[in-house]
Amino acid sequence: QVQLVESGGGLVQAGGSLRLSCAASGGTLSSYNMGWFRQAPGKEREFVASISWSGGSTSYTDFVKDRFIISRDNAKTTLYLQMNSLKPEDTAVYYCAAGSIYPGRTPGSYVYWGHGAQVTVSS
Repeated sequence: QVQLVESGGGLVQAGGSLRLSCAASGGTLSSYNMGWFRQAPGKEREFVASISWSGGSTSYTDFVKDRFIISRDNAKTTLYLQMNSLKPEDTAVYYCAAGSIYPGRTPGSYVYWGHGAQVTVSS
């Protein structure tokens, strides 16, 4: 069974950058489509970005387009989310997920989930 662990979260000022990583154990990620979601307090989990199993296709939600970049390194079984020009409204717990559906914009598209990484953007 694939286990996912996020890292790289933290506190950053508005306009700053962070890079989240999602490392897999117990299996390879190369056959899975991958996604990032986020959940702010009192809100539902929402789609951020996804990437196909080959890395050849990516999809973003409008509010992160041109600011965030999703990528993957199948050799290292790691997924990344480069977050630039961060805004206070980006504050949330960020989750990575693995599944078989692309672009996978809903949580139901994914089978495996990490426990989340807190990202806090101060104004």
